[in-house]
Amino acid sequence: MTEKWKHTALLVIDMQNDFILDDGLMRVNGGKAIVPNVIKAVEIARQRGILVVWVVREHDYLGRDAELFRRHLYPPGKEGPTTKGTLGAELVDGLVIKEGDYKLVKTRFSAFFDTHLHSFLQSNGVNSLVVVGVQTPNCIRQTVFDAVAHNYQPVTVVVDATAAATPDIHDANLFDMRNIGVATPTMQEWCGA
Repeated sequence: MTEKWKHTALLVIDMQNDFILDDGLMRVNGGKAIVPNVIKAVEIARQRGILVVWVVREHDYLGRDAELFRRHLYPPGKEGPTTKGTLGAELVDGLVIKEGDYKLVKTRFSAFFDTHLHSFLQSNGVNSLVVVGVQTPNCIRQTVFDAVAHNYQPVTVVVDATAAATPDIHDANLFDMRNIGVATPTMQEWCGA
C-alpha cells in the first residue's frame, strides 16, 4: 500500500443486477455502460491498497425495511427489487467481493443513513473516499453529501464510473457535487493520480 492511499476507501454503490441488467426491476439506463469502469476502479483500488467497500441495497421479501414510497413494489407473492438472497440483489457479473473487502448493506439512499459505515471507516483510519456506482441523483449524491457532512476529504466521484437515467441528470448532479468541493475526475484521470 502506498502512503498516498492508505487513508482512502472506494465505495462501490448498488452495482447489483436489479439496477444494472436490462431486465432489472430498478434498471438505471446508464448503469450497464459503466460496468467496465467500475471493474477497473476496483482493480486499481486493490493495486493501490485502497479498502474496497461494497455498498448494496438488500430488502426483506415483504419490503418492510424499504422506504414507504417503495413498499408497493413488494406485493405478497412477488419478488421485489434487491430482495435479500435473490439474483436481483447480487452484484453484476465481473464484480466480486474478495478477502479484505467489506460489504455494507443499506436500505436507504445514503450509505451513511442508519448504518455503521462512518464508525467502520473511522476505525480503519479512512478519511478520504472515492465513489463509483449508481445512481448519481439518489444513492451517489446522498452518500457524497453525507460524506462531506462527516468531513471526509477529499471526496471523489469518478464521473464515468457513475451513472444516472440520463446524461443530463448525471451532469446536473455532478455540478451540484462540485459546488460542495467534491472532485470529479474521469477514470483515466483518477488512474493517473
